[in-house]
Amino acid sequence: MKLFLSTLPHNIIACFKGRMIIWHVVAIALTFILVASGFDWRYFLSTRDRSLRSWMFPAVHLGGLLPIILPLVLVALGSLIGSARTRLVGWAVGQAEVIGGLVAASYKAITGRTHPPYTVGADMSHIFLFGFLRGGLFWGWPSSHTTIAFAMAVTIFTLFPKHRWVGCVAMAYAFCVGIGVSMTIHWFSDFSAGAIIGTVIDVVVGKCFLLSQNGTISSL
Repeated sequence: MKLFLSTLPHNIIACFKGRMIIWHVVAIALTFILVASGFDWRYFLSTRDRSLRSWMFPAVHLGGLLPIILPLVLVALGSLIGSARTRLVGWAVGQAEVIGGLVAASYKAITGRTHPPYTVGADMSHIFLFGFLRGGLFWGWPSSHTTIAFAMAVTIFTLFPKHRWVGCVAMAYAFCVGIGVSMTIHWFSDFSAGAIIGTVIDVVVGKCFLLSQNGTISSL
C-alpha cells in the first residue's frame, strides 16, 4: 500500500514525460487517420451483425469486472499466504488500472467523442465535442475498457519476465476486451488509442514496481 501511494504521483507524471509523450501523439495521430480515412465508419458497418455483437458484448462486462476483482484477489491472497511478491503484483496491477482510468477520463473530458449508434444511420464517427465535460467522463475517446485492460496486461507481462505465458494470457485478455468493445460500444480508433495509451502506462508502472524490489520479481 505504501509503495502504491508513494509512487502514484510520480508514475502519473512519468506517463507524459520524455519518449512517453510521443506515444500519446501517435495515438492521437492514428485516431485522426482512422477517422479521416473513413476506416472507423467502414469497420462499424462491417461489425453490425447481431450474432457477432452478442458474442462480443460479454467483453464489455469482462473488461469492467476483472480489473476490480484481480488486484483485490492478488493482495488478499498475498496476505493470506504471506507472499510479498503476490501482494506487490496486486498493488502494481491496481495502480496501473487507476492511472489508466484517470488518463482515459481526462482525455474523454476534453474530447467528448460520440459513441457508435446502435443501428446504422448517418456517419457519426467524426463527431467530437471538444471542450470541457461536453461529453462527460465515461463516454468517448479513448476506450477506458481498453486502456485499463492493456495497463493491467502489460504490467503483468513486465513483472513476469521468466513466465511469459502469464503475460501472454494477460495480453490475450486485453485484446479480447479491446476488440469486443470496438464491435459494440466504441469505434475502432477508440480501441487502438486505448491500447497504445494503456501500454505506455503499463511500461511505466511495471518497470517502477520491478525496480522497487531490486529485481526480485524476476525470480518468479
